[in-house]
This record gives sequence, structure tokens and C-alpha cells, in this order.
Amino acid sequence: MGFGDTAKKIQTLADKAERTYQKINELREEVETTQSTVLDTSERVQRLENEMAEQRAVLDAVAEEVGVDLESVSTEAHITDAEEAAAADDAGDAESDDDATAADESGDET
Repeated sequence: MGFGDTAKKIQTLADKAERTYQKINELREEVETTQSTVLDTSERVQRLENEMAEQRAVLDAVAEEVGVDLESVSTEAHITDAEEAAAADDAGDAESDDDATAADESGDET
């Protein structure tokens, strides 16, 4: 093996190392950007949670002043949400059953 072949191999290796170095730098920048975004998001979430707590305190005070039982209102809202979710599930199940029936009638198997 001559010096020319060795020089080619070294150059190829150096080119690969340079591409790898560039890729590592790109990945580092992406990670730094992602970390920054996560920190910003965390701070925003914390501010929103604090704001919600303040609004809840005001709402509780107003409800108490007006004589509204927030627990019963909250319970009723949860029941309504659960009933709506159950109805949506039932509608989805019925639609799936209709699709299966139509497939059976046409002779298709799914």
C-alpha cells in the first residue's frame, strides 16, 4: 500500500470526522433550544397555575357571598361531563357496529 492510498484514507476519515463534528454541534444547538423552550413553558405553566388559583379564590369568595354551593355545582358539572362522554362512547360503538353490519351484509370481512 502506497502513501497515496494512505493519504486518501486519512482524508476520507477527516471528512467523516468533520461531518460528525458538524452534526454534533447541530444536535447540541437543538438540545439547547429544546431546554430553553421547556423552561419557558414551565414558567408559563406556573404563572397560569398561580393565576387560576387567584381566580378560584375570587370565585369562591363571590360564590360564598351570593350563597352558591360550589361543591354541588362542581359535582353536577362532572356528572354532566361523564354522561356526555358515555353518550359519545355509545354513539361511537353504535357507528362501529353499523360499519361491521354493513361489511357483513356486503360480504366483506374487516
